[in-house]
Amino acid sequence: MSEIPTNDELDNELPESDYSRQTVRGKGLRTGYTTGSCAAAASKAATVALLTGNSVRRVTIHLPVGKYVEFQVHRCEIASDGQSVLCSGIKDSGDDPDVTHNSEICCTVSLNSETPQAVRIRGGSGVGTVTMPGTGIEVGEPAVTRVPRRMFMVSVLEAAATHDMPINRGVTVEISIPGGEEIAKKTTNARLGVLGGLSILGSTGVVQPYSTAAWRASVHLAIDVAATNGLSHLVLSTGTQSEVFAKLHLDLPNMAYIEAGIFSGPSLKRCVMRGITRATHVGMVGKFSKMAMGYFVTHVAGNQVDTKFLADLAGECGAPQAVKKEMGQAASGRHFQEIAQAHDQMSLFPVLCQRVCEESHKLLGNDAGALVVDALCFDFNGTLLGHASTSSEGVPLVSPSRTPLNG
Repeated sequence: MSEIPTNDELDNELPESDYSRQTVRGKGLRTGYTTGSCAAAASKAATVALLTGNSVRRVTIHLPVGKYVEFQVHRCEIASDGQSVLCSGIKDSGDDPDVTHNSEICCTVSLNSETPQAVRIRGGSGVGTVTMPGTGIEVGEPAVTRVPRRMFMVSVLEAAATHDMPINRGVTVEISIPGGEEIAKKTTNARLGVLGGLSILGSTGVVQPYSTAAWRASVHLAIDVAATNGLSHLVLSTGTQSEVFAKLHLDLPNMAYIEAGIFSGPSLKRCVMRGITRATHVGMVGKFSKMAMGYFVTHVAGNQVDTKFLADLAGECGAPQAVKKEMGQAASGRHFQEIAQAHDQMSLFPVLCQRVCEESHKLLGNDAGALVVDALCFDFNGTLLGHASTSSEGVPLVSPSRTPLNG
């Protein structure tokens, strides 16, 4: 999982539910750092202190966005026996409305002989534990998403290599957040089966400040620019990941890819207004389930994924009653997808895409004839689960068998 998780992830795996943000980057607002970045910095600082015996006050880590950032260490406490170190940082979310802002993110690091030259991650007080499938994290594991896990490993092993960690030892990192269990009550973690605290999140390492008006305006501007430059076919992605996946299947210039995010409906209308003749929705099961029901402003806080709707759709496609019941109890869009894949109910995904196309034309009303609408639904590894179009010629795919590398 990821990330600030992108809009793709919010409905499909453990969402970045610690954030109450509304939208996209507002001009002149201050950026911040994700819980994943703060924890990675604390873990690196604790590793350095453990291996050197010296207190650490600042540490530099590499963020997924490709830059190095120095973090100030709030606490650095070396255990009296020298066998472990706790370091912490204060989460700074910039100008984003984030319930974890000013939280203390702690990492306690110790050496172990169980995983030589590797990093083992444990959840401590205030960090949630995954208790249900469908989040992209194994049940029983701490709620630490994929990119932060990688950041921990890179940061800790970099410190270990620099300060001569014994070749036969590994590192155990226990993450804790004082007061995290109370803060988590303000999020949707419990609904997804993440109990006991917060999640450690972030795909870029950076938190951008958001405003709904700015986001919508930026989407409209991108469509306007594409239209002005003579493009007639645009791709409306629900998030960064789905855009990356779509580029492996569609032969279009970069300008054609619009990160519409939660504004799929307004984007369709803007396309018609600007003379665009084809729009291709690309996304994942969570957002597509909402669009298939006619909801085209798809923010996770506005309306939740209706797994009963998805289960009924699966039933229409021939899913057995027992499977349909299991699907109806899924914790998220991703969980539903995993159940469908496990029971070989793949025929429902093209039908889901077709519903998205049909509802798009309903939304456009009398203008529907002016815009061909396609839909491509992906899983988190980039596999194309299904596609559909309002055109009898179908979607102009160029490489339907190619998928991007994981990670």
